[in-house]
Amino acid sequence: MLEDQKRFDMQKKPMRQHLRPLLWALSFPALWAHGETIQRVNMENIRPPYLLLCNHNAFMDMKTALCATFPHRQNFVVAIDGFIGREWLLRLIGCICKRKFTNDPALIWKMRRVIRRGDIMTIYPEARYSLCGTTAVLPEGIGRLAKFLKVPVVTLICHGHHVNSPFWNLPDHKVKHTEAVMTGLLTAEEVKTLPHEVLQTRIEEAFYYDDFRWQKENGVIIDFPRRADGLHKVLYQCPHCHTEYRMRGKGETLECLACHKTWRMTETGELQATEGKTEFCHIPDWYEWERSMVRKEVENGTYGIELSAQVDALPNARRFIDIGKAVLRHDLSGFTLTGTENGKPYTVHLPAETLYSVHIEYDYLGKKGDCVDLNTLTDTLYTYPEGTDFSVTKMALATEEIYAYHKKNQN
Repeated sequence: MLEDQKRFDMQKKPMRQHLRPLLWALSFPALWAHGETIQRVNMENIRPPYLLLCNHNAFMDMKTALCATFPHRQNFVVAIDGFIGREWLLRLIGCICKRKFTNDPALIWKMRRVIRRGDIMTIYPEARYSLCGTTAVLPEGIGRLAKFLKVPVVTLICHGHHVNSPFWNLPDHKVKHTEAVMTGLLTAEEVKTLPHEVLQTRIEEAFYYDDFRWQKENGVIIDFPRRADGLHKVLYQCPHCHTEYRMRGKGETLECLACHKTWRMTETGELQATEGKTEFCHIPDWYEWERSMVRKEVENGTYGIELSAQVDALPNARRFIDIGKAVLRHDLSGFTLTGTENGKPYTVHLPAETLYSVHIEYDYLGKKGDCVDLNTLTDTLYTYPEGTDFSVTKMALATEEIYAYHKKNQN
């Protein structure tokens, strides 16, 4: 596929971070505008180099990381689409390219290089924006990575970034008094002496967060008039009639177009049925109910979907390349994409056992709609299913549940 296209140079050594005054000038005012506070816990004796693990809810997360680590240098792991048309700049400010949800040995050695020269290695292990302001699945090897790097592990957990700019409703909602907690989680000695399984557990426990719960507990009022716009991207199944793909979020209302039940999204981020029972007032509870429904399909062997899709390839950081239509199949075996490019047939198969999660986008770049981002070590394929009887959120949930199902059966 795309044999005439040069691939992104994944072997190139990461540059040390430059333009730091500019980065700080762009970051600190953004935090001041939201009244963000950064609390430091067990950080008294921690200096670079260290591994910084951050949760991921919005672009503001990176600005918080730049301010929290001031005045030290750091390198970020960034997905390849972030480099489009500006590779030189991203490399200059210390970004390291990654194709999402792939096992890339070269990346590990780049991280080690950053650590050995005395800088901070910053990664977002969830590898995508949280879909509903709660912890996304973490890679199973994060404990082994910490063990390999042999430096302290620090976490940076931000609160309020999701409700300020949800992945499904990106405009700034002007939330005030957002928070971040920077914690010295593991010392270098603990990293050295504790088994990687213990390190993994400690990291996973430190990554618990729930932005909608934070909003309610802190009495944060969001009167953004279009706060429910796009909420159906995450809440795609009606809990009243169980119909899928007929939910619509607009203004402050979420409605099922099949049974016409409606819910109002309040200024404190809760849902209230306009009539009858409120099945889920807490948005993440609705999301986890959807997950349970997908899990049942996986366990009884009925999950599967096949769709026609438009495919854009990203072999390098220059531009997307339209490679035409293809057939996207997702089932218990994984993702299979079948099409032709320049008259030559191709098949890309990502086995379910190797894919613990998948990256999705809602209305990506405002052009072709929702998409599933499929990656190999040499290609990134933005796949846009056609029609209305699908949800990329369900595909993401199914990917995680299928992986867990295979893992359970293997054990």
